Amino acid sequence: MTKKNIIKEFEVLSKKLGFKVIYGKGSFNGDSCSIVNNKYIVLNKNKPIEQKIKRFAQILSQQNLTKQDLAPNLLELVNQEKLDI
Repeated sequence: MTKKNIIKEFEVLSKKLGFKVIYGKGSFNGDSCSIVNNKYIVLNKNKPIEQKIKRFAQILSQQNLTKQDLAPNLLELVNQEKLDI
């Protein structure tokens, strides 16, 4: 799976979990937040794709993914972040 496909799969998963993914510019790394019952994942558009993948994995590692059908490589990325927390 290419890095672009990994990002797309994480975007789909995020949407299934109720997040809206936003790409912005600025001097930030990215994170998740809730505003008036809406959940967002905000990623820096200018960061390298590897950093975006890592940030997605970090955020999603904090979610309950037991009912989600994840590709093995996505599951591995998320589980690795759980170990690093």
